[in-house]
Amino acid sequence: MEITKDTQISEILRYREDLIEDLLQMGLGCVGCPMAQMETIEQGLKAHGASDKEVEQVIEKLNKKTEEKSENKDPGNKSTQTKQEE
Repeated sequence: MEITKDTQISEILRYREDLIEDLLQMGLGCVGCPMAQMETIEQGLKAHGASDKEVEQVIEKLNKKTEEKSENKDPGNKSTQTKQEE
């Protein structure tokens, strides 16, 4: 799942539970907030005082974490293969 500024917070909470801790560390208490059902990640961050640049940085960080998780699950990824398989 690629996260964009238009991704609803509720989608992130539903499909990317592994990112909840990151959102909390960024000051977004989205887990229990009713606005998470309606707000995009951009709207939520801006409501907490983030600038456009900070919004971009957060989205980039979340997507990077998503990519790292995908790479670790990829059976063709050499870093996850045992020496025997190589």
